[in-house]
Amino acid sequence: MKVSEAVRSRKSVRQFLPDPVSPALIREVLEAAARAPSGGNLQPWYLHVVGGEALAGLKSVVAKRLADAPDGERARHDVYPPNLASPYRERRFQVGEDLYRSIGIDRGDKAGRLRQFARNFVFFDAPLALFCSVDRRMGPPQWADLGMYLQTAMLLLREAGLHSCAQECWVRYAQTVGDFLALPPERMLYTGMAIGYEDPRAPINQWRSARAPLDEFAQFVGI
Repeated sequence: MKVSEAVRSRKSVRQFLPDPVSPALIREVLEAAARAPSGGNLQPWYLHVVGGEALAGLKSVVAKRLADAPDGERARHDVYPPNLASPYRERRFQVGEDLYRSIGIDRGDKAGRLRQFARNFVFFDAPLALFCSVDRRMGPPQWADLGMYLQTAMLLLREAGLHSCAQECWVRYAQTVGDFLALPPERMLYTGMAIGYEDPRAPINQWRSARAPLDEFAQFVGI
């Protein structure tokens, strides 16, 4: 697979097949992804890959936490800036509308939307979960490094025939996840990710999120 093919075919899959992922394969992908760039070669990413009985145990713990704290925990960072401005607000609104429309959930069906959102916390039935954490002393440049690592990993997953869904929603329960993974106090959860083989028949996997045209975000100076 060419890099361009991996980029075009990568998407956030929200329904996975139960087929297991080879431990050797996921190790190979994550090791290769470490060639991603990072400022000063800090390589600030820390990963936990969870599957099997451990993943079932995590889901059980989180299910109870969802019932006890449906709005999430206090120890977390904001995924989006408060009072999201235009055009970001409209983009976020549109992707949500397209997602729920793909599975027949109307805008007024609050219960249906909440049920679908809760699917995040079972990793959309993916056989593997990945968590990325970072030293709390790191700043925005190192957070960008995390993004470059994760994007590299997601493209390599595509090359291997796998799909993924990055899930920043897991920071809503960063304390619970941190306790389960025994993260040291100096580390904070950055994101989760579902990994596995796409269910190609699932309606929620049939749509693609829109992208702004190039001239909306790029300027060419001197060329």
